[in-house]
Amino acid sequence: MIALADHFEPSIVPENGMVHAPFEEQERRLDSWCREYPRLADAWRDSDGRPFVHTYFYPAEQYDHGLIQQLAEHCQSGWGELEIQLHHGIFAPDTAENTRRQLAEFRDALASEHGCLSYFDGAGSPEYAFVHGNFALANSANGRFCGVDDEMQVLAETGCYADFTLPTASFHAAQIAKINSLYECALPLNQRVPHRRGRDLQRGRPPAIFPLIVQGPLMARLSPWRSRTVGIENGAITKRNPLSLARLRLWKRAAISVRGRPDWLFIKLHCHGMDPTQRDAVLGESMRDFLRELVEGAAGRGETLHFVSAREVVNIVLAACDGRDGNPGEYRDYRLKRTRTRAFESTLGDAQTVVKR
Repeated sequence: MIALADHFEPSIVPENGMVHAPFEEQERRLDSWCREYPRLADAWRDSDGRPFVHTYFYPAEQYDHGLIQQLAEHCQSGWGELEIQLHHGIFAPDTAENTRRQLAEFRDALASEHGCLSYFDGAGSPEYAFVHGNFALANSANGRFCGVDDEMQVLAETGCYADFTLPTASFHAAQIAKINSLYECALPLNQRVPHRRGRDLQRGRPPAIFPLIVQGPLMARLSPWRSRTVGIENGAITKRNPLSLARLRLWKRAAISVRGRPDWLFIKLHCHGMDPTQRDAVLGESMRDFLRELVEGAAGRGETLHFVSAREVVNIVLAACDGRDGNPGEYRDYRLKRTRTRAFESTLGDAQTVVKR
């Protein structure tokens, strides 16, 4: 299972993270993406006939109705799914109350205005996957870029079923010691950095504490340059580090899976698709070549490929925990459904409640 968490920010200015691109430039970037991405991905399909998709983690603090609607229509045409990212605590520590408000308002807009997000068993309130902007999940970067010690509790209360932030960029203060894992937080969610410890997900033991932590690969690797120095493999797609089958071999060695189900491997990559300096890496020849080599060579490598969204990752993980067998692609909609069957309900509950499903 290969998933791509795209920190999708049409406003990004690579040279200065404190400013935003003009709105006209954001529109131009999104128009170009929605036009070019299907041309790139359509030819290369997985074992279920699905194209390679992005999960677009869009910044809640940058919500614009028109841009989100265009991206939602792109997703509804089969090119990905839209989930929630949040940058906060940039200039001063944020508060739990403000974080809860931003997440809830964006969640409700995505669900009610744009037909996005999902529902456990098709009922109840909208649920979402999450990426923390600047990686500082649950105030893990020594107080910078967050400020909310109980952020994981806030995420649970507002309907977050899984966090896809980790691993971080290389040598980032927010990186924790637990790596290459799928797990539940073992510490109380109202503590700072509760995800630094966790109970690995296991076949035959359905998880009870959400959000789950879904990590991408974090490995040591030899530099491709002549120096042969040791570098860090963290699943990032960049101009300097494009996708390749050599990197795929490392991701497989990370062996991220549900315990007792080692044959269902999960590879979560990440990128900044709207960063103009990274356009070639995500839309250019290196991406095209990788998808071709990946799909055409799968049988020879003894692999069955499944291109999945963040939501589909969690559904397949939950199926593995429930002891399901067979083709994992059959469980893309196992618990989290993209449509609901019950009237909208509020997700906000008691601040001390640990969300269980």
